[in-house]
Amino acid sequence: SSALCKPLPEAKPEPERIKAIGVALVEGGEVLRQVGHNAIFAMLAIKAFRLMPNAATPQRIDGVCKMIRSFTPWRDVEPDSAVDPPPFADTAAASRFILREASAAIDRFVGFGQGYAGHMLTFGQALVELAAMGDVQWAESCRTAFRKYVTVTRRGPEPDSKRRPDHKPTDLRPTDAAYWKKRGDKTLGIGHVFKYPYSYYDLLRRAGDPELRRVLDKKAYHLF
Repeated sequence: SSALCKPLPEAKPEPERIKAIGVALVEGGEVLRQVGHNAIFAMLAIKAFRLMPNAATPQRIDGVCKMIRSFTPWRDVEPDSAVDPPPFADTAAASRFILREASAAIDRFVGFGQGYAGHMLTFGQALVELAAMGDVQWAESCRTAFRKYVTVTRRGPEPDSKRRPDHKPTDLRPTDAAYWKKRGDKTLGIGHVFKYPYSYYDLLRRAGDPELRRVLDKKAYHLF
């Protein structure tokens, strides 16, 4: 089996050190790093360790910090001055902004895969949830990086972008048991099969905008 799946040695939990993950995130927060995965994994790890403090051992915390610092810059452009998301602590307004950007990205990248739209959801949602958990400073430290991601996404496909087949239209969604039965044993897509729906439905719930929900649901099959 993979070394990744081997059990870690027993150790005394130190949940007071969870804040080290936030510190690691802030260190590189302004740089756009691999479509925002440093923020995505930081938020999920912080949330998980707070829910399960007995799992917050030094080895695990240090490992998460090392991973966050390992993400390298990716298309770290100057952000467009017109890209100005609401404060992430304003969860409803920020969620609506992210969902609208994701909706536009779906249309823009038809025929080129939906990684940009999907990571608009996961990157943006991570910052919204981080702020909602009370870690507003950590979330806002990534504002510049998120603005860079929106800037890059608004530009659309590059001239040399690889074309990819679109998902076929379907009314099935991850909220339907039939969706998962139909998916069967297909690849988990390095976790995107879970991360995309998690972010999408959380943002819709926070946004509280029925019309935006209606518009997005008509094209959500592109993501799922």
